[in-house]
Amino acid sequence: MKTVRTAAISIAALCIALPALGQDYPQPPGNLEKLQNFRTTGEIADIPTVPQAGSKADAIKKNLSRIKLPRGFKISLYAIVPDARHMAVGPQGVALFVGTRKTKVYAVTDRDKDRVADEVKVFAPTLAFSVPNGVCFSKDGFLFIAEQNRVLTFPAAEFFYEGADVAAFQVVKGGELIPKEEESYNHTSRVCRVGPDDKLYITLGQPFNVFAPEKMDLYRNAGIGGIIRIDRDGKNREVYAWGVRNSVGMDFNAKDKSLWFTDNQVDGMGDDIPPGELNRAEKPGLTFGFPYYGGGKIRTAEYKEQQAPADVVFPQVEMDAHAADLGMTFYNASQFPAKYRGGIFSAQHGSWNRTKPVGARIMFTSLKPDGTADKTEVFAEGWLTQNGEYLGRPVDVAVLTDGSLLVSDDFAGAIYRIAYEQ
Repeated sequence: MKTVRTAAISIAALCIALPALGQDYPQPPGNLEKLQNFRTTGEIADIPTVPQAGSKADAIKKNLSRIKLPRGFKISLYAIVPDARHMAVGPQGVALFVGTRKTKVYAVTDRDKDRVADEVKVFAPTLAFSVPNGVCFSKDGFLFIAEQNRVLTFPAAEFFYEGADVAAFQVVKGGELIPKEEESYNHTSRVCRVGPDDKLYITLGQPFNVFAPEKMDLYRNAGIGGIIRIDRDGKNREVYAWGVRNSVGMDFNAKDKSLWFTDNQVDGMGDDIPPGELNRAEKPGLTFGFPYYGGGKIRTAEYKEQQAPADVVFPQVEMDAHAADLGMTFYNASQFPAKYRGGIFSAQHGSWNRTKPVGARIMFTSLKPDGTADKTEVFAEGWLTQNGEYLGRPVDVAVLTDGSLLVSDDFAGAIYRIAYEQ
């Protein structure tokens, strides 16, 4: 653990080094300009917090008694977090950061380390966010937040998050992540990861069910309907993967550095087609089929007469149609049995337009020795009742520092913890 003197030196170094980020991307007047210059805004004295006890917590705990897990596993309520979407565990284990599809990001703290949150409060409350869904950390403690059309970074977020004013810098300034004329309320939930190459990866869902041909060149060049890669200061942008309808989950395999991602496929083709996808990109420049394919090898009606690219990469795993596969993570910890180590946990949010709902569960995919997918099975289920009622809708999964698995739920407004106790 760093000494107080070492920590002070580190923060001083950040103060010297980071203003260059802001110089590359001129800031608009307001709080962000003050925060990037390490000045206070004076707007908020008391940070809003979220109550962690009461009738809501009791009701959620009751619903968790319905969840089915493999033998030896137990699920519990970790935190009440309104609209909880994607999660980022701080590398120092100090706090968990949770994005939403609304206007807030939350910081979750378990101070006594009993694996239940003691405090949930709004993160950086003096900043105005727009769909701050994507949160991710670099190994050296920089928090990145990918919004609808902007990317911010927060150096030493686990150090600064206790205050209302948080050191913040623009990586991609507002209106430059995608062309402003392509901003939409649909498929704007970005996710991000810092890769093994120390670059920032961001998914850019396209807003349509199937976009029109005249959008093709614009979207391909901008990476809309794909995954882009940029330097951590926002420079050297490139399209890493394309032909992706709407990915809201990705992670890197530490063993071979391949990028895996989920993809939500075309609606309106029927209850049982097309399949959801879990994909693997072992190198940049690959194309994953959309809009020629609606999911798997099912052609879309809009592009069925057009020649699909010959080099399309088809999914490693075909999931149930319309289960809405979202967040995913590799399990690289040791608390769980050997079967799960090195495999993939992924969250299914649940269908919205299927005659018989499906999803609202956690899936597990094991890998073969060559790094490709082996078997996929249900790991946790029970949030969807037999009469089609949702008691919860899992969004994301993340591995806590003790090796347990966190699950976010934007419907219940909660985060669950799954631990192995046998």
